[in-house]
Amino acid sequence: MKNILKPKTLTILISIVFITTVAVLSSCKTPALIAAKPGAQLWAENCTRCHNTPPPSIYSDAQWDAVGEHMRYKANLTDQEVTKVVAFLKSAN
Repeated sequence: MKNILKPKTLTILISIVFITTVAVLSSCKTPALIAAKPGAQLWAENCTRCHNTPPPSIYSDAQWDAVGEHMRYKANLTDQEVTKVVAFLKSAN
C-alpha cells in the first residue's frame, strides 16, 4: 500500500495532535491563583459579573447546592470554585 501522507505532512499532523492533547490536559487543572482564593472572594468576583449577589440567607443549604450546580455551567466555574462558593454561602446563611 502506498503512503498517502508525505513525511513532512505526517510530522505536522502528529505535532498538532500532540500540542492539542497537551493543551487540553493542561486546561483541566485549576490554576494555583484560583485554587488559593477563598469562597467569599470567588463569590464576589464571579457572581457580580452578571447580576447582583443575593444575600446568603435567601436560600437554604439544599437550594444553594442547586444554585451552585446551575451556575457552574452558566458562569463556567470549576468544581473547586463551586464547592468553595457554596460552602461559603452555606456558612453565611
